[in-house]
Amino acid sequence: MNTSSAFVISLDFELLWGVFDKVGSKIDKTYFLNTRNTIPKILDLFEKYQIQATWATVGMLFAENEEEWLSYQPEYKPSYRNPAFSAYEWTTKNGLDKDLHFAFQLIEEIFKTPGQEIGSHTFAHYYTLMRGQTPLQFRKDLQAAQRIAKEKLGISLQSLVFPRNHMHLQYLSICKQEGFDFVRGNPLNWYWQETQHESLLKKVSRTVDCFIPIGTSSLVTPAQIYPYENGPWIVPASRLLRPHKESNTLINKLRIQRILNELTLSAQSKKMYHLWWHPHNFGKNPQTSLQELEQILQHFQLLKSKYGMESHSMKSLISSSMHDTSAGLITPQIH
Repeated sequence: MNTSSAFVISLDFELLWGVFDKVGSKIDKTYFLNTRNTIPKILDLFEKYQIQATWATVGMLFAENEEEWLSYQPEYKPSYRNPAFSAYEWTTKNGLDKDLHFAFQLIEEIFKTPGQEIGSHTFAHYYTLMRGQTPLQFRKDLQAAQRIAKEKLGISLQSLVFPRNHMHLQYLSICKQEGFDFVRGNPLNWYWQETQHESLLKKVSRTVDCFIPIGTSSLVTPAQIYPYENGPWIVPASRLLRPHKESNTLINKLRIQRILNELTLSAQSKKMYHLWWHPHNFGKNPQTSLQELEQILQHFQLLKSKYGMESHSMKSLISSSMHDTSAGLITPQIH
């Protein structure tokens, strides 16, 4: 980050593993096929505009078939009180589909694209704040994610994004012990806290804030990027890039303009702006979604030229701060 502002991007790469407990057996396969076709185009845009990003990837996506998927499963699986939250329970009832559950070739494309960091979204889209699961089960899940990444790509994962933004503070030390030095934190507004306890007010507030500011600033100061006790560095998120709404020109214009305005303020004030989304958010309107993303990246290029704004993944943001004490960050001890 140095003395410049930073534009951080992280993506929650899940395919069906991210929504199985919401859709049940009603699966729109075209939606996920569109997602698969869109990811190389996102990578092309990132390379064109020299964008770094963290791809927080569900570990099960590294598998190429059911046999491999089974071989990497952890010894202890999450014992949720409600079994509907378990990816293992879901597949027992509904089976596996290579286009919905496996994506190693896409992960390889991401890995080979300059500036892209492969991170983790846990092995089995693990919900740390759901009742019934245990710290040991979470540890085993992270170990499975590290093992499949190491054996398939030869890498150790360092950045983690908690599924559904269920950031369990008491589990952060486990993250650090299992090799994760960086964790994406939730946006700092109250309606992004305790995401396991949803309410209509929270949902409405998050939606409204996509178009007009109703909470505190979404920009992140250096002091708000910090190492949590004996755990990993917390890199707070700023804004979710919500899906394009078909046939609603005004809503879409306001949604993108909100992001552009925040990016500008971030560049001018030398703060961080952390945008995130799920690749499958582009599944309904892939072409328009890609055009919107390019609009954002073009705006970043203008800010880079005018203010020296930098592009970062979660990992590179902290790594760059190690060389500049003026950024206001404590030098991290990364092992």
